[in-house]
Amino acid sequence: MNPRTKRVETIQAVLIAVLAALILRQFVIAAYKIPTGSMEDTLLIGDFLLVNKFVYGAKSPEWIGIPFTQDKDWIIPTGFNVPKSLQFRLPAITRPQPYDIVVFKAPRAPNLDYIKRCIAVGGQMVRLDERDVLVDNKLFPRPPMIKFYDNIRREQGNPILVEKDHYFMMGDNRDRSSDSREWGQVPHSNIVGKPLIIYLSLSDTAQGSGLFSNVRWERLGMVVR
Repeated sequence: MNPRTKRVETIQAVLIAVLAALILRQFVIAAYKIPTGSMEDTLLIGDFLLVNKFVYGAKSPEWIGIPFTQDKDWIIPTGFNVPKSLQFRLPAITRPQPYDIVVFKAPRAPNLDYIKRCIAVGGQMVRLDERDVLVDNKLFPRPPMIKFYDNIRREQGNPILVEKDHYFMMGDNRDRSSDSREWGQVPHSNIVGKPLIIYLSLSDTAQGSGLFSNVRWERLGMVVR
């Protein structure tokens, strides 16, 4: 095999590997980092998750271009929006259910991924009563790691009917979460996937100067639920 042929085969192998990785990331599984404390203490800032995009029916790309450059102020365009007519969603194995933790596109900022707990689905009635959440007049079970602040109490709210093909989402850190109480219900078209496990967790408050001093070892491999 001459050197030129070997280089061509190497380039082909790299391109195939990159294409396969992009397909897997778009339709099967992706990585996600927790950026805020809205899901404490279930999920912590610095948790890195693997997200199953296939289970809820993965979507085709809405934008194609150089990663991390969407909506940036570039002189030369770095990508393009895929026409709605060419977008599709794969068949879903299931849909988000109450109590599921879900990754979805933020209703007010579609380029951002949010992660919250599904409280109710289309057709159900949600009502806030102090620190309790009632769904169809039944108490929604509190997650074991739910978080409140002593000096904040939720006021009683009017019943909210969840629209068809929509979801009511809330963070487990109930008093420090921007969620459906603020920006409304999440349409099914915004659903991205279901988190599986924490594959890495890094603390920015760790003591010590060692290479791995900021790794939360006890959280590695934790199933997200």
